[in-house]
Amino acid sequence: MITTNSGMRFHTNIRRLLPILLVLTCASPQGKIAPTTSVPSPGPMASPAEGEKELKDIIEEDSGIQGKFDIPILINDKVEAFLTYFQTEQRPIFVKWLARSERYIPMMKKILKEHGLPEDLVYMAMIESGFSPRAYSRRRAVGPWQFITRTGKRYGLRVDWWVDERRDPEKSTVAAALYLQDLYELFGSWHLAAAAYNAGENKIVRAMVKNQTEDFWEMSRSRILRRETKEYVPKLIAAALIAKDPEKYGFTGIEYEAPVVYETIEVPPSTDLRAVAKACGVEYGEIKALNPALIRWATPPTSSTFTVRIPPGTAEMYARKFPELEASSKITMVRHVVLRGETLSEIASEYGIGMEALRQINGIRNPKNVRAGRELVIPLPGLVSDKKIKEFAKMHEEKEAKIIQGRRQARPPLSVSPDGESFLYEVQEGDTLWDIAQRFEVSVYDIRKWNRMGRYRRTIYPGQKIRIFGAVPSRET
Repeated sequence: MITTNSGMRFHTNIRRLLPILLVLTCASPQGKIAPTTSVPSPGPMASPAEGEKELKDIIEEDSGIQGKFDIPILINDKVEAFLTYFQTEQRPIFVKWLARSERYIPMMKKILKEHGLPEDLVYMAMIESGFSPRAYSRRRAVGPWQFITRTGKRYGLRVDWWVDERRDPEKSTVAAALYLQDLYELFGSWHLAAAAYNAGENKIVRAMVKNQTEDFWEMSRSRILRRETKEYVPKLIAAALIAKDPEKYGFTGIEYEAPVVYETIEVPPSTDLRAVAKACGVEYGEIKALNPALIRWATPPTSSTFTVRIPPGTAEMYARKFPELEASSKITMVRHVVLRGETLSEIASEYGIGMEALRQINGIRNPKNVRAGRELVIPLPGLVSDKKIKEFAKMHEEKEAKIIQGRRQARPPLSVSPDGESFLYEVQEGDTLWDIAQRFEVSVYDIRKWNRMGRYRRTIYPGQKIRIFGAVPSRET
């Protein structure tokens, strides 16, 4: 079993799937999965003789092709269909993929090699995303290797409101290498490992059991695999063939991007990336391009320091200039007390930030459950002056005063007790215990005690009478 430092890995699945594979193995008369030819026949009705002829033709025409690759390469009608597709209908897109490929391929191949994997698996990132860190699929898979959140986290990638390491070409390649190691350990075939990367390992195991074969091309003739998975391996092979010899397939004059290079620095928490760019003497866009995993305008506020990539040769300038900017480069955090009737979206709009930011930093699962009286932490983007902070505070105070004044005018008559020491308040629509306590300058704890409520009771209803002790307020207050 391959072991890594990534914590919970694939081993649970392997232990769960091995009994299935053993059943499949025992089902064959020879005590193993029934073998099939490594080259599929031209069609479902092809005879063994036709299959042998096709294999002979391929060997004669491309006798040296496998020597150029470290993954199994097979040219059949499905691969040829994708070769044609990339050369015609998909040509403009494929040109972009080729141009971008050299920015990341050297780094990705190095990581794959360090993990003992075939370097040509790098072309999976080409068909997954076109080597784009910003790629996002309809299934919410993200980054050059198209990880969904669950799988990304399983293989050590950080995914939260501040950071999404699925977008990091280097870290996501390490995660992909670990995942592919596990898939190959399970299936013993790079074709099946690639198919499982697309469909999930359970789906491939079911296809193996149903079709009594461990040959990808054979099982791809059945209906158990989705069309996308059936096409995944031939698409990978076609992309690898073209990318390794683009001129042979008519792709000439490609303007390849230079390989990405950078140096790293340790940046304090809650640091605006624009300040980092200014200290390095470069544009903000350059810093963002080198750090696609940083999906906000700043480094996370939760860690002591954060490693940031900067253009080569700028670390010395950063070290010299950043101390002058550090005091003004932090994200400003302000506190906001939720008023009765306020919604999370309204609060986010007032401060000019996204509602998702408020939810993440304040640990709010359901925005509808944010009650009056709760304190929220508001992250203000960029360099915010003291004057601006005071403006926010004044705006909040004025809004609170208007709400209180409106409630006072709508307050119902009070029923005073005979001894004059308490009165009854009739609960109105939308009231909370916190609202009532604030109006009459008492505590929620006292209200619960006076009315024999449970210690943690929060629910009250319109028309309910609540006894308040203390000086009876006038009708105008």
